[in-house]
Amino acid sequence: MKPTDPRNPVNHHPADVLLDTDIGSDVDDALALGVLLGSPEARITGITTVYGDTTLRARLAHRLGALAGHDLTAVPGARETLSGKDVWWAGHEGKAFPDLDTEPVRDDIAADRYLVDTVLARPGTTDVMAIAPLANIARAIRLDDRFTTGVRTLYMMGGSFGPGAKPEHNIVSDITAARIVFGSGIRTVVTGLDITTRLRIERTGIEAIRAAGAYGAALAREIDAWTGFTGEPWSVPHDPITALSLLRPDLYTTERGTVEVTHDGLTVFTADPGGHVDLVVDADVATIAEEIVARIVRAARKTPS
Repeated sequence: MKPTDPRNPVNHHPADVLLDTDIGSDVDDALALGVLLGSPEARITGITTVYGDTTLRARLAHRLGALAGHDLTAVPGARETLSGKDVWWAGHEGKAFPDLDTEPVRDDIAADRYLVDTVLARPGTTDVMAIAPLANIARAIRLDDRFTTGVRTLYMMGGSFGPGAKPEHNIVSDITAARIVFGSGIRTVVTGLDITTRLRIERTGIEAIRAAGAYGAALAREIDAWTGFTGEPWSVPHDPITALSLLRPDLYTTERGTVEVTHDGLTVFTADPGGHVDLVVDADVATIAEEIVARIVRAARKTPS
């Protein structure tokens, strides 16, 4: 089964997307932002940040958007997990930009309130992309039960499915929040580690991004910070793969069902035609890799010289 194409086939208006992210640690969040910015099929209506120093994360998101010619609304969200588990912090977050404290963020509203208000302003028209631990999304569900039915589709990077599945960071970091989200009935498309680890952005792709103007150079600094942390000369683009599941659903195969989260953070999928979760079970990873780099480069080329 393919996910329903979120784009209107009649007027081709871009999809409105709220991005919930822990940008700044693994570079894949920044790359997913770049994919969205380089995609005419999508319009980012706001960004909420979660997990740890969410003000720093929001300022980084605003800076990267500005370098690509966009004045994005960035709202710092939940710093702590609902489960009480300690936040993991790599240590390099934001250090590629020593003046991030000059970036404006919207700190006059809580992230869960912002998510709810934005979705309910036009129910059924906004997609939410969750590429981080799920405290913000869970808090929005708890805040107003209309949020669950108001979101058109939740696109999530999370979990690991199939043989050899293991706890995945976004889920195990906040099992309480993950259980709330999966148990809410919100229509969800999930891409797990079993799909995302099949793909790498190798050195050629990284250098193509680096060469794409000031925005590409800034993204490359984020890539360098992450690869310096991991010691690996490539990036596994978990979150950009999730972004493409919204933008190019024709490249993905899904199965309908439900997901439960165990006490140790494993995600268990049960096939059910009446379920509310579309699990990505296969993908055209070669084409997706090309699309990720091409869209990021396109975002950079939009930037005024």
